[in-house]
Parts: sequence; C-alpha cells; structure tokens
Amino acid sequence: MKKLLVLFLLIIAITVSIPIFYRINNNRVIYNGFLKVDGTKLKNRFGQEIQLKGVSSHGVQWEYTDIITKENLKYLRDEWDMNVFRIAMYTEEGGYINDKETNKQKVISIIDICIDLDIYVVVDWHNLKDGDPNKNKEAAREFFEFISEKYKNVPNVIYEICNEPNGVLWTEHIKPYANEIIEIIRKNTPKSLIIVGTPDYSKDIVSVVNSKLEYNNILYAFHFYASTHTEIYRQFIKYALENDVPVFVSEWGTGNYTGDGGFDYVNSEEWMKFLDENNISWINWSFSYKDESTAIVKPDIKDNINIIEENLTDSGKYIKNKMKKP
Repeated sequence: MKKLLVLFLLIIAITVSIPIFYRINNNRVIYNGFLKVDGTKLKNRFGQEIQLKGVSSHGVQWEYTDIITKENLKYLRDEWDMNVFRIAMYTEEGGYINDKETNKQKVISIIDICIDLDIYVVVDWHNLKDGDPNKNKEAAREFFEFISEKYKNVPNVIYEICNEPNGVLWTEHIKPYANEIIEIIRKNTPKSLIIVGTPDYSKDIVSVVNSKLEYNNILYAFHFYASTHTEIYRQFIKYALENDVPVFVSEWGTGNYTGDGGFDYVNSEEWMKFLDENNISWINWSFSYKDESTAIVKPDIKDNINIIEENLTDSGKYIKNKMKKP
C-alpha cells in the first residue's frame, strides 16, 4: 500500500512539474534543443514550430557594443522574452580582417554569455563593403573552422555565413562560397542551423528559388528597413515561401536603411504583422547606442550602460513590445 502511495505521489509530482518546466523554459534552448528546418518552417526538437525574436549587436569592433554585458542580455531575456541574440562581426571596416584575434575573442565572450543564459546566438560574418563574400573567403574558412570546432554540437549556436552580399549573383558567387563554408561547419557540427545571405544586401530572395543549396537545416537571409522596403519586398518573401524557400529575417530596422530619419511605426507594423502571420523569425538592428533612428538605446547611455526603461528609444520601446511572448 505504501509503495502504491509513493508511486501515486510521484506521478502527481511529474504531472505538475512538466507544465511548469514548459511554461518557464519553452522559450529557451534547454527545452527546444537543436532547431531544424521543415519545409519553410523552423521547428524545435519536438517538431513544434518556433519563432525566434531577438536583437543584433552593432559591429563588435566599435564602442557601441560595450552594452553587451551578461546583465543586459539577461534583462532582454527576462523582461523582453528575447530568445536569440546576433553578434555582428564585421569582416572589414576595422573588423576581423583588420584584427582577427581581438574580434574573435569578443565573439567568443558573447557566445559564452548567451550559452550561459540559455538563449540562441547567431554568429554573423558581417560582410558589407566587401560585397563579394569570396573576397575574404580564406579568412571565413579559418574563422568558421575555429568556431564550429569550439562549439561543436552546441545547439545554441547558429551560423550566418555572409551578411549582405552585394554586387554579386547567387549562382555564380554566393552559392559556391556557401557550399564551401557549409561543408566546414557541417563537418564539426552536423545539426547546426546555417543562415545564408542573398544578393542585393540580402533582399533578392527570389534568385534562390530555382537554385537552392543541397543541404538540410539551411535558412536564407532577408533584410529590410521598414521605411525603405515596403510592400513589394513582402511579395518577394511570399513568393519564396510559396516555392519552399525558408526565410530568416536576420536583420531589420524600424526606420530607413541609412539610420537617418525617424522611427516608422506604420511600416514597422505592416512588417510585424506579415512576419507573425508567416511565423518568420526576426532579429532587429540594433542593440546599440549609436545616434541613429534604428538604435534601441539612447546615445547618452554610454555613461551608464545598464539598460532601463528611461534609456530606450522609441524604436527600443516598440521592439520590446513586439518581442514579448503572446
């Protein structure tokens, strides 16, 4: 009789604890594990659809990123329900090509914080002015070999292998580059998600439709700035989805692409509605105090880098609201 009572109480304890564990951790890596692409949907290890929502750093080589502290990322996780953080490591413009070791160590330190906080982290090879990702391909091979070996089989780490290719074509330039870099990453960590940039600063998603990469767990990047890129760009994404191209919005801003002008509530709302309706994951640009409309934090925060409500820009307040779980 006593054994039956113990068994009964154990069953009750498990029945009660599982929903509590899910409620607390369903936005965390401990619950979702390695993510996988199924058709155009992103799913967790249980086959449940998941939408990642987070913010991107500015270039880690600049002072704007000194607000990336464990305390601040924990605040974004706990108060904003952020489940992914993107590390923008520029290749040129004072980035990795100019100082490999310093930039690599900055990336490692942020990855480790995100793992400790049990959130996903996108390691972004932020090519921009170097347009063609093949220009610095050997450095990319070296970097991704190192990072994928160091974090092999760690479900938190997602690889974005070319931020915004520009002045190049998908089949002739980006796809061959991607095939090389993906092979390096897959050798070390076969199940990790990989995001691949697309032509025209990651806006020409249509060019991928008839020439997808022959790997699983691949997502194709789409970037937009709400004031600059409006309805026609949503139609590009819609066309891609209709043709089984999985999309990840790994960078978007609430104003125009230059960072000038103001916060654009109307066009940001149109985009948020579209992304949520299609369950597309997104990362907002940028978690920084740079003096531009798309920054989440006010410029004067550099004297006190702790994130509090009074330090948020209009864009920051908007992103907090959109990131909160339903």
